[in-house]
Amino acid sequence: MLTPELSLCGYPPEDLLLRPAFMRACADALLKCAGTLAELQNLVVVVGHPHQILGRTDVRSKSHAVQQRFNAASVLKGGQIVATYCKRELPNYQVFDERRYFASGRELEAAPEQGAVVFDVGGLKFGLNICEDAWFAEPARASKAAGAQVLCVLNASPFHLGKIEEREQRMRLRAKDVALPLLYVHMTGGQDEVVFDGGSFAMDADGNVKSRAVMFEESLSFIDVAVPSEGMSDAGLSSASLSIGAVVAVPSMESQAWSALVTGVRDYMGKNGFKNALIGLSGGIDSALVLAIAVDALGAERVRAVMMPSPYTADISMIDARDMAKRLNVRYDEIAIAPMFDAFKQSLAGEFDGLKEDTTEENIQARVRGTVLMALSNKFGSIVLTTGNKSEMATGYCTLYGDMAGGFAVIKDVAKTLVYRLATWKNAQGNGGLGEIIPLRIITRPPSAELRPDQTDQDSLPEYEILDAIVQRYMEDDQSMEDIIGAGFHRADVERVTWLIKTNEYKRRQAPIGIRITHRGFGRDWRYPITSKFRA
Repeated sequence: MLTPELSLCGYPPEDLLLRPAFMRACADALLKCAGTLAELQNLVVVVGHPHQILGRTDVRSKSHAVQQRFNAASVLKGGQIVATYCKRELPNYQVFDERRYFASGRELEAAPEQGAVVFDVGGLKFGLNICEDAWFAEPARASKAAGAQVLCVLNASPFHLGKIEEREQRMRLRAKDVALPLLYVHMTGGQDEVVFDGGSFAMDADGNVKSRAVMFEESLSFIDVAVPSEGMSDAGLSSASLSIGAVVAVPSMESQAWSALVTGVRDYMGKNGFKNALIGLSGGIDSALVLAIAVDALGAERVRAVMMPSPYTADISMIDARDMAKRLNVRYDEIAIAPMFDAFKQSLAGEFDGLKEDTTEENIQARVRGTVLMALSNKFGSIVLTTGNKSEMATGYCTLYGDMAGGFAVIKDVAKTLVYRLATWKNAQGNGGLGEIIPLRIITRPPSAELRPDQTDQDSLPEYEILDAIVQRYMEDDQSMEDIIGAGFHRADVERVTWLIKTNEYKRRQAPIGIRITHRGFGRDWRYPITSKFRA
């Protein structure tokens, strides 16, 4: 039986690994797991866990008293820990920071093959790799050199769009390189801003997928592995399937994104003890999308929507917000902010005497709404789910302590163009007989913050198709301004968007964490200085 990488404690445990009490608790839990197998002599279980070796010299330090930690997997059988493998390749890019915490398993080895762990089950020899190990040739080759006939890869690989195809292609190369079948077991669930998508699979020695589990759900897959017949040099999979022989198809991009967002909300709420969610529903597409995701994640009875109209809120916004709430059967309330907005203006009238209204008054409206939502959150114990998208987070088209106020940013890594695609996709699903749950007018009308008369987003920003393409190239793919201009974008648009990205870092530092679904989000994998004169 195989479990995912660091399955004993979850991934990533971050600075918990630096606490001796945490490491002791993990060691005790591993021994307890082993003890439960004492009466099951024929069952072999591989468990991913953090591992500490006391009293070893850390080769990176002058101290001889440092305790080395490893990202490890142990083989449990008959009540004993019979072998422990320590991960060799430690990723330190995107959301990964493993070199902060772990030493490489190579530091335990005099020769590569000495670090390989191969264990026997029913006469068949299985070799262990952990996640990043299998993206390189040497660890798998070392397993084969030590006698492995099947390669087992334990994984906690954070989801982003396109990642499953990338994984399977890399594992295909690995299986073919060592001419061994490969079992890839993968974590599922949400952990703060990262989401794990499951989809464990088995490949034959030619890199053909023989089994694939469902994505974004816990499952137990049974894989039959053949003992090589006489004369065969390598192992082969006699049958590799989910008990009925199915290879679950990879869902569409929109389906994957939706499942990731639902998983992220459900697990952040559930694992942190939040019972109910609160959403400021504006009648616009972003809050409509967040409401639909929250209902899928939590159920309508745990979600409350609050419409907070201002003097500039259009009648159709009110109508569409009511319609949306009714379709999803969530509690819906309206709290007008005009009296509070007027009170602010009256209190500040002396200070602002003779000055024209500008973004100051727009931001006051947003901050009044943020205060209302946070007051309801405090009083009723609900978490506020913010509704800002990635395009807004990139350009600062959002208000600190206003629409950015809340506990969890559901679509923080969803570009505006993808917001529209997901809304359209969701409406096409039938939704258990509910039909279109996002009113069509919410999708088709021009987006607006409705903080001044006749306002639209494009008063301040380029068209979203252009904006999102520039953000992707500059922020996600690290292209330079000149590279983007050379690709056909207008210089004025490129300079405007990249300037907005750079000057709004201070806002993003104060934003709530949100779910990561691209290969680079504004979170763990975006670490830019607020103070910088670099402009290329």
